[in-house]
Amino acid sequence: MVTPESIQQDIAKNMATAHLTVTGDGQHFEAVVVSQEFAGKNRIQRQQLVYKTLGERMTGEIHALSMKTYTPEEWEKNGK
Repeated sequence: MVTPESIQQDIAKNMATAHLTVTGDGQHFEAVVVSQEFAGKNRIQRQQLVYKTLGERMTGEIHALSMKTYTPEEWEKNGK
C-alpha cells in the first residue's frame, strides 16, 4: 500500500526541497513541494519534475497525486 510517507521519502530522496509535505488516504494524495529547482519553470514543468522523482510509481502504485509547487521565494510570499 502506498503511504504519504513513502511518497514524501521518494520526493525528498530525488529532489532538493526546502519544504515538503504529503497527505492522503492511500489512493488520493496531495503534495506541497518547495524547491529552488522550480525557478523559471511553469506549473507543468514543475509537476513533471515531481513526477520524475516518483518514477514508475506514478504509472502503477499512485493513482492520484495533486500538488502545489513553489520556489522558496513564492512559498515565503504566498504559500505559508
